[in-house]
Parts: sequence; C-alpha cells; structure tokens
Amino acid sequence: MRKSNEKIQRDAVMNIGVILLGSFLTCICADGVADVVLSCTLVEEGMGGMGGDALFSRIPATLVLRDVPVAPDESLETLTPFVPPSVPDLDAILLEAKVSSPEIPNADLLLHADCNEQEVMCEMSRFSPRGSQESSGAAYFMVSLNVEGVDFGTGLILQTLPVTMDQSTLIQNKLGLPLSQSGTLLTEVIFLVFSHIKSVSARLRGDVLLNCGFKQQEMPLAQEVGVEWRLQHRGKGQKVFEMTTRPEDAEGSKVVHAERKGSSVDATLVVTEGNASVTLTKLKVVDEGTYICTVSVGLFHAQQIIQLRVIQPPIVSLSEEKLVLKTSSKLICHCAKYYPLDVQMEWLSLSPADSEPSMLPDQGSLFSHRQHGDGTYSLASQLTVPTDVSPGTQIICRVSHLALDAPLSVSVEVESPQTESYLWFLGFLIVTVLFFIQVMR
Repeated sequence: MRKSNEKIQRDAVMNIGVILLGSFLTCICADGVADVVLSCTLVEEGMGGMGGDALFSRIPATLVLRDVPVAPDESLETLTPFVPPSVPDLDAILLEAKVSSPEIPNADLLLHADCNEQEVMCEMSRFSPRGSQESSGAAYFMVSLNVEGVDFGTGLILQTLPVTMDQSTLIQNKLGLPLSQSGTLLTEVIFLVFSHIKSVSARLRGDVLLNCGFKQQEMPLAQEVGVEWRLQHRGKGQKVFEMTTRPEDAEGSKVVHAERKGSSVDATLVVTEGNASVTLTKLKVVDEGTYICTVSVGLFHAQQIIQLRVIQPPIVSLSEEKLVLKTSSKLICHCAKYYPLDVQMEWLSLSPADSEPSMLPDQGSLFSHRQHGDGTYSLASQLTVPTDVSPGTQIICRVSHLALDAPLSVSVEVESPQTESYLWFLGFLIVTVLFFIQVMR
C-alpha cells in the first residue's frame, strides 16, 4: 500500500511538471495582471512516533496566484500561458488563489525570481481559525512565501471558495475537498502579513525600525487588532511588545504591554494603514536575534520573521606615535569596543620605493579577546619590528570587520636614530635661540 501511495505521488508530480513545464512559470491573464505558478510543499502533522514525537509529512503541491499586478513597462513576450490539467488528477494538490484584493505587496518580485535564478520558498499547511467555522463549509490554508536573496516575505491565509455539490463534483483524495472541473482547489486570499525588510543591521545604542504590515479583504478594519512582537535568540524566547486596539478609537482603546523598554508601535498606523512595525531605541547587544511579528484580526492571525543584527565598528589605534629602530621594537595594534566577535587584523608595510603596501611575513601574535560589560569585544596584536626596516617605511595595521564598509588602517613611520638625534638637537637649538631673544629684550 505504501509503494502504491508513493507511486501516486510521483505520478502526480510528473503530471503537474509536464503541464507547468517547470516549477515556476508566469502567464498573462489580462491587461495589467498575470498568473504566477509556484512549486510548494504541503506540511501536515502525522501520527506520533515511537517516542511520542510528532511526525510531519511533506507533500508536493502547486499554488497558482491569480491576477498578480504587472508593471506597465513589463515585457510580456516571454511569459508562458498556464494551462490546467486536461484530465483532472484527484491526487494532485493544485490550489488557485485570487490575490487582487487584498494585493500582495511587492508581488512583482515573484514574476522575476525564476529569471534571476532566485529560489521561491513556498510552504503551506491547513489552518484552523480561532472559533469554529465548520458550519460555513470553508477550509483554510496558511501559506508562507519567501524569495531567496531579496527582502520579500509574506504569510497568507487562504479560504476555499464555495463549490456547487452534485454527483459530478470532483473531490481531492488527500484533502477531501471539492475541486473545480479542471481539478484545482479554488481559494482566495482573505488575510496576509508581510515584511519589506527581512534582515536589518543597526548600530549599538542606536534606534531601529523592524518592518511588518498586514492586509485583509475589508478596510478599514472592523475588528479588534492584536500585534505581538517576540524575540528568539540562542534558544531562548521572550515577549518584546504586545498591543490590542480597535479601529474606532485607536488611542483610547489600545492596551499596551511593552516588555522591552524603548519599544513602541504606532496604534494609529496599525488601524489606518495596517502598519504594525515596531521601533526599538537604544539598542543593546542582547537585542540581537530573530523577531517574530504576529498580527491577529478577528479569527485570523499570521506572522513574519525579521532578523536583527547589532553591529559596532572597532576603534583602532597603535601603541606608538613614532617608531625609532635602535633595537627590535614591539608595536601593538589595539582593536577596541567592536561587535560582533569576528575581526581580522593584518600587518603590512609600505616602503618609500613602493606604491602599494605588502603583507609582512611576520603577522605578530594575538592577545586573548576581552568582552566588556556592554557586550562588545577588544583584541590586540603585537608585532616585533626588526632593526633592518628602512627608514621612511610605514608599518600598517589593517582591520576588517562586519560593521566597517571598508577595512580600517592605522600606521606609523619608521625613523632612523640619526633622524631622532637631529630632531632633538634642532629642538634644543630653537629653544636656546628663543631664550636668548627673550633675555636680550
């Protein structure tokens, strides 16, 4: 029986693959809109294992997004028409979703992902709204969409559309849901949560805005809106901010719990624009991690994940302002108060005859990292400069770090002992002359 099921799944995938001519295609449906076909995975929770652990099955599925807006200057010549199966496959999981209202923000990125060789991650699962909706006969799906390499992320709630039931009605074998005559499961987007920026870097002790928005079919919102922000970092989770508010009185009816001091969400923007972005002020190292934005409206909720990376560029300095080589000298490069931990320190030299610095054979020795109370780090490298270095040569310490746009360099010029003696004598002579001029007055 198991082999039979596996064969059915393989045949279904092959049939859909032949129809779609690939895992990601786009087709024109009308002026200004197009359909996008996505290869997805349906995740379902199965029976418990030997140890009681939940097992999850992952089943190939296809999602067709209808009426995705196309820019006026978009070239439509290369878009391949989507043709549903000529013979409905009751084992194939093929969802159609109307996305014209509400629209998916930045959905045009889906149109170009395949040409740009960017993978689209599409994962879906059955969804149960809060409160029983069984009497309506509708089924719900939660879909997570992300595009590799760009700031695009959306969580969708899909609701099945009514289908007239009679003897000719097709039923999907796995889901037990009625299908259209072409074998597709007809749905519409009724709620979505999205983020324009999926990863943010911000300076220590600075401020940052983490982007999160939402839409539903009817605007303005007619129900209570809940916004929750949580932080996950190194296996630990904590609530950052929570707010509930009603559209009729955003300021008067809101209930706010700011667990993290200096966190805020604008209640007016929540109910008027669907903007649930959170502001964090005076960032600390402990604020770094994965932030989960969850928006709840009525019976539905969805979320987005945003990564926050705290950075702080290093302060770089040398132990000597000048270097006179009477004997071998120790030179220390200090790299202080930076975050995150990884940093690269290099020693180079630039002689008067060279136009570009070259790496020194001896790269010195590193001291142990030090961590400060604010979570930043310091590191030092010690170099032994031999006496045979030519005067006029610059000894350079170059530091590379994530918080720097380009490597940071500090240098000191090697002076000969004779130069030092000459400068000392010249200084003494100047002081003596000034003294006699003062006496003669």
